[in-house]
Amino acid sequence: MTQDVAAIHLWSKEFLPHFSLSHQLVLAICNSLCSLIPKILFSYYVIYWNLPKLLQSNSGRKKYIALIVFALLACILLYRLIGVFFISPVIYSGILNFGTYFSGTWFLNSLMDIGFVSGTVIVIKQFRLQLADKEREKNLIREKLETELKFLRNQTNPHFLFNTLNNIYALARKKSDETADVVMNLSKILRFMLYESKKEQIKISDEIKILDDYIELEKIRYSERLTISFIREIDNDNEQIAPLLMIPFVENAFKHGASESRFESFIHLEMKLQNGNLEFYIENTKEQNGKISSEENIGLSNVKRQLELLYKEYEVAVENEATLFKVSLKINLKSYANL
Repeated sequence: MTQDVAAIHLWSKEFLPHFSLSHQLVLAICNSLCSLIPKILFSYYVIYWNLPKLLQSNSGRKKYIALIVFALLACILLYRLIGVFFISPVIYSGILNFGTYFSGTWFLNSLMDIGFVSGTVIVIKQFRLQLADKEREKNLIREKLETELKFLRNQTNPHFLFNTLNNIYALARKKSDETADVVMNLSKILRFMLYESKKEQIKISDEIKILDDYIELEKIRYSERLTISFIREIDNDNEQIAPLLMIPFVENAFKHGASESRFESFIHLEMKLQNGNLEFYIENTKEQNGKISSEENIGLSNVKRQLELLYKEYEVAVENEATLFKVSLKINLKSYANL
């Protein structure tokens, strides 16, 4: 609009030497506003009616292209009508001559004016629509990933609970005095899962605490025939991590290692955190040639998918040997991807 007024003023001022600058600007503004009517009509017609149907249609595109051409011609005729019969005689009192109605030169000028302004508006509008579509697509993908992540976490919780209830059932069958302690430890873990696991990230110290609680819960069941060690080197207890990422690995070690072993067994855990780089290693004994499929195991496949969703830099390695099962996990906690 401002550029249009400036262009009209520069073009018309030599024909209005006896008019003041302010008067010339007022006339230029009135001229611009009147000329804007056919430009607005054509732009709105193309943007909100013709173009959407043109882009969606597979067979009738020629029809909509023809309609755009006819609409452009109609707006050019309206543009000339306004210029010849209103702007020239009314606004400029006949001082400026816009030529005859069907003047070829003025027709081309009208075509260029409407085409440039309307074309610019249409391009800007389409660009904004594309940006909005991309943003909408990103939001849909984000919502889908968030839903999947919630599903994965909700899948982990009942899976863990199922295994722990089996442990309590076994102790109850033995009428063990430790049953009450196991239930108490379980209530602590469930409280954590109900509240803390809903957070996007928690402190690494809280993740370690839940691992310790779970290990203590399992140690009651296996007593002396299972040796457990947990070595940790943490340089920052407040470092943030997604909750419950490592407990499926520990749970897997008990389920497919100690619970299936008839002899003395061990589970060895190591955790090292330095400058935001986490290294977690777990090794457990298992029966000779016992089968553990990391791909079919709910806990392991679940946590792998969570890692894909949550971290840009991570590495999981699984070694299934004759009598040993090893998992190593490396995560750059700084590479956490906000969904």
